[in-house]
Amino acid sequence: MALKKIALKPGVNRENTRYASENGWYECNNVRFRQGTPEKIGGWTRISSATFEGVSRSLWNWITLSGQNLIGVATNLKFYIENGGGYNDVTPVRTTTSAGVITYSASSTTLSAAVTSTSATTIAITDATGFPLSGVILIDSEVISYTGVTDNTLTGCTRGASYLVSDVSTSTTAATHSSGAAVTCFTILVTHSNHGALVNDYVSYSDATALGGNFTADILNLEYKIQSVETDSTYTILAKSFSNATLKFTNLASTSSDSGNGGSSTVGVYQINTGVTSATSFEGWGASGWGSGPFNTGESSVEELRVWSQQNFGEDLIFGYRNGPIYYWDASNTLSTRAVELSSLSGASAVPTIQNFILVSDINRFVFCFGTTPIGSANKDPMIIRWSDQEDATNWTPAATNQAGSLRLSRGTEIVAAAQARQEVLVWTDSSLYSLQYVGAGSGVWAAQLVGEQISIASQNSVAYASGVSYWMGKDKFYMYDGSTQPLQCDLRKYVFTDFNTEQYNQVFGGSNEAFNEVWWFYCSSSATDNDRYVVYNYLEHIWYYGSMARSAWLDSGLRAFPLAATFNSVLVNHEEGVDDNETGTTAAIPAFITSADFDLEDGDRFMLMSRVLPDVSFEGSTAANPAITMSFFPLTSSGSGYNSPTSESGVSTGVATRSATSPVEVYTSQIHTRVRGRQVSMKIESSAAGVQWQSGATRIDIRPDGRR
Repeated sequence: MALKKIALKPGVNRENTRYASENGWYECNNVRFRQGTPEKIGGWTRISSATFEGVSRSLWNWITLSGQNLIGVATNLKFYIENGGGYNDVTPVRTTTSAGVITYSASSTTLSAAVTSTSATTIAITDATGFPLSGVILIDSEVISYTGVTDNTLTGCTRGASYLVSDVSTSTTAATHSSGAAVTCFTILVTHSNHGALVNDYVSYSDATALGGNFTADILNLEYKIQSVETDSTYTILAKSFSNATLKFTNLASTSSDSGNGGSSTVGVYQINTGVTSATSFEGWGASGWGSGPFNTGESSVEELRVWSQQNFGEDLIFGYRNGPIYYWDASNTLSTRAVELSSLSGASAVPTIQNFILVSDINRFVFCFGTTPIGSANKDPMIIRWSDQEDATNWTPAATNQAGSLRLSRGTEIVAAAQARQEVLVWTDSSLYSLQYVGAGSGVWAAQLVGEQISIASQNSVAYASGVSYWMGKDKFYMYDGSTQPLQCDLRKYVFTDFNTEQYNQVFGGSNEAFNEVWWFYCSSSATDNDRYVVYNYLEHIWYYGSMARSAWLDSGLRAFPLAATFNSVLVNHEEGVDDNETGTTAAIPAFITSADFDLEDGDRFMLMSRVLPDVSFEGSTAANPAITMSFFPLTSSGSGYNSPTSESGVSTGVATRSATSPVEVYTSQIHTRVRGRQVSMKIESSAAGVQWQSGATRIDIRPDGRR
């Protein structure tokens, strides 16, 4: 017998079949390559117990003059400044009302007929006057949500609903109820003419008085998330606790005494309108502009998810969401001070009112807006670039005495993204790449040079910069720019782009992990509406690998010790910290595996018998007392026949392997005795226990020819 070293090419290749990818790796999850050999990726740890509202799609880290290490956390609902694990809400205000324009109403009544079934979805009440079109009610000890009101009947009822008690979900049980039972409402109807609010918007009230019953002034004078918008003059909020004390849900339901309107002094402070977490398609009437699309059919459109761009201007922060204004947060104020519109600052002149993307140049500190409003126009030009005066974020009016200015790009239909590179600002349109370079005040200030044509870009966040090179994901391939634009040779191109939700391109998020010479992209598979996959390019070894992971934003280490990522559970996690998943605060294992392509003896002319395995595995970095991986070998009778589909050994054969061998490999495992027979064999290395870190080297197998039959 002879020992054969399994020396497989680094990286994962899914462009060919398993057999055509011989001597390589074919499948993986949560595995990277280091020095040509596979290892489990590092773990992640929640940075604190605090959470934020919404889904974050932008992170930015900087340090103030006082030494505060801050992160801007932009979500579809709010904007935060993270400091020391806490999230400080600095969301800008849209409008503040004058006193008395906001009033409240709450309703209570009785059942006009008994509820005899615990599954009834309609409930008849004595008087529906004052009940909002949708809301949450209480009958006896059962909480019920409803979605409609027809005459005096509540429709679309969900029985035994849960209700938040001191931010904890408290369940109730569906029950029967007698006629005449009290029906009280948790939902408060707010009246404000032309409020301009959307569902999920946030509003804070002050100077309101009690409605007379359970809805006291303390309850009314809080920040609320709007539950539903009934008309342009009415919306609903859901009453909540005003302290950390545990309250029963009965304490927050209306009573017959809640007949007031909150008084004549109520002031409402509305935060900026919120955005959605994923793109949503609309078709038919109202989906696009009047007269667009085929007659009697309408047109389709997509409601874009909320994406932000942000950068520090000195120790302050400039930011904005796509198709919104520019906001400014002054670090000299407290962390609880809200950001304001840049145009509201003293001396502001001709500040763009709408933009697609914001960037502050490293060269001489100019503030750029890409895809914005030309001077003197309220209409956005998606191909125009404007910049402020040097070192002055407020002055956008070009003059002989300053360097404010603008230019318009010609290739493409809209500017999608921009990024600072070495001595240049790179600007991506939907079909081209430009290099923006500073040429001085007497020469137009900034000049644009076309450096890439017939390209694509998936999203404004798909660009990653590492080791002097810009990398990005397009809509059908990957690209790089290192002075010239060129597509990347990708061994996973087919795997990624044939299983891709093309409606969610804007969710693509790219970022570097320079400690491991990697660029990561998170994206949506075809069946997902949120990022659930990742693909990695190792630019030092020029190889690819992939896996499943849900992340909405990424920030490489630089000013902090670890790379940072935002999860869909509204927390930030440090990556490459530890070896396990600690996102929830409770340690959980990170399942990891890698599977080779098929390999054989010679060209598979003969069957082979594998009788012994000498593994080469390191468990350095493990925290488990007895770390182990599982090593499996899958034999095949012919290439492309598949794995683990049983066949009869009495004559009926589908050419599929009937036996495989799986063995644990521990720290001191020197050899494994096994019996595996087939024309081709595939090897799998995996782990699923907490505290395990591993790296696989050059495993050897004891193998010999075993005939042709």
